[in-house]
Amino acid sequence: MPVDFVYRIEQPHRTGMLARVCRAIADGDGLIGDVRTISIGPERSIRDVDVEVRDADQALRLAQILESLDEVRVIDHHDRAIERHVGGKIEVRPRITVSSLQDLRDVYTPGVARVCEAIRRDPAQANRYTWIGRTVAIATNGTRVLGLGDIGPLASMPVMEAKALFYTAFTELNAVPILVEERSADGFVRAVLDVAPSFGAIHLEDIQVPECFEIEARLIDALDVPVMHDDVHGTAVAALAAIMTACAQLGRPLEEQTVGQIGLGAAGFGIACLANAAGARTVLATDPDRTAQAHADANGIEIADFESVLARANIVVATTGHPGLIGSEMIREGQVVFALSNPHPEIEASVALRAGAAFAADGAAVNNALGFPGIFLGALSCGARTISTRMKLAAARAIARLTRHSQLVPDPLDREVHRAVARAVADAARQEGLARPDRVPPGLELR
Repeated sequence: MPVDFVYRIEQPHRTGMLARVCRAIADGDGLIGDVRTISIGPERSIRDVDVEVRDADQALRLAQILESLDEVRVIDHHDRAIERHVGGKIEVRPRITVSSLQDLRDVYTPGVARVCEAIRRDPAQANRYTWIGRTVAIATNGTRVLGLGDIGPLASMPVMEAKALFYTAFTELNAVPILVEERSADGFVRAVLDVAPSFGAIHLEDIQVPECFEIEARLIDALDVPVMHDDVHGTAVAALAAIMTACAQLGRPLEEQTVGQIGLGAAGFGIACLANAAGARTVLATDPDRTAQAHADANGIEIADFESVLARANIVVATTGHPGLIGSEMIREGQVVFALSNPHPEIEASVALRAGAAFAADGAAVNNALGFPGIFLGALSCGARTISTRMKLAAARAIARLTRHSQLVPDPLDREVHRAVARAVADAARQEGLARPDRVPPGLELR
């Protein structure tokens, strides 16, 4: 997997020196990204150069190549991602300033007692007077982390912090990672139920199959707040939006298409079910695991073998985690191919296109960060108790509508995209009668 390194380079400040450095990086097989000027003096300048390399060994060799240049000094080189994580990625900041004794009396004793009494008399007031109604718990046991597998809850914390960061960066919600040291469904459910009163919604993340399905179903039944396993449903929403975009750009109605799902893990099962709910003519799926087959069959998905799925499907979606599983000779002329396993897809998009695919993309282009922030914001902004299939379909359609002709999906860094998704989700909840206006926190209403 490529790694981004930053090289801080001091060099003479004269014509051609930066070009020499860039040439040396290219000769060392590095791919230059951003170049930032740190300082410029009369004689020497210092710049940070971002370089993509294969691994740490290549990064070290590149530093040695740069050091060998006359009058050039490598002050430092480091893994950019590692450095960005120092100290963690999230923090809690106060919404109210405490700068006087009166402020202290308002937010703490004696004033806080009256707020506590108001919540005791009417528990729904917790959404008005605390952060509960706008805060999501991100719960994981780290048993199925994307690209890493079963690494446990502690090692998965950087992933959970990133998910929490997306909530605060793209919506008005807070999010708190919850690391659960329980592998069994029973233990995990008990742990989440214990902390659930502190949160307005539960986001499940990176939990292995089949336990993740049972955990989600039991928590939905037990809790009065939205619960969603992002690996199943957030990924499905993003993938369905991409499928809808491909169909629109190719002039092929989804209702006339056969969708073939290869791999029935958490993401694959979610994609197959949502494509079926969206009205695809037929949804086929294949997976060597008989338990996964039975689970999909019970949810209306037709089970077929690998070769049949590729032979019959107009739209192929693969989420197997097996790089290179699909050979170019397996692609039919005009197929749509989404090979979504990260970091290495079942078939490279460029290979699929050369083999005759009309449309192809990989997991880097289909990101569930497009889905979950807006889905949860939409649910909490209308007080919905649950996240229904209709709400997820509304999210996928909103994402597809926002996609420009030259794109597969819209920009996930655009806050307006997430607000549009949230509005669509909230509207769908209201149409289903799932909204509870009395549960909406002040200021979270969407217009």
